[in-house]
Amino acid sequence: MKINPSMYNVSKIKPNSSIISTTNNTNAKINQFDNVLQDKLNKSNELNFSKHANMRLDSRNIKLSNDQLARINKGVDNAKGKGIKDSLIIVDDVALVVNIKNKTVITAMGKTEQDDKVFTNIDGAVII
Repeated sequence: MKINPSMYNVSKIKPNSSIISTTNNTNAKINQFDNVLQDKLNKSNELNFSKHANMRLDSRNIKLSNDQLARINKGVDNAKGKGIKDSLIIVDDVALVVNIKNKTVITAMGKTEQDDKVFTNIDGAVII
């Protein structure tokens, strides 16, 4: 038996709107997930400052330039490559204790500080 396509009125067939909206909804969720994931990845590459470090920077009137922050990030990457977990990073006249895994500055000290210049709980140092 031969089927004659003209026997069927294809123009009356309507797409299932629930399938289309589900597909669009799924695409929107995938895009949201991609955005959140990208945001997290970008933030994981940023240097973070603990509350304590921010207080130290403020109280000691230490301002880090974008160039210094870029160099510190490079120092963190170098320390990570060497397997350092907590590092003393010295950039210009600022000393920072940084948790390498979390890319978090724990504390900061300027060159002119009168405090003891003893750093504990570090397993490496990077001078940049």
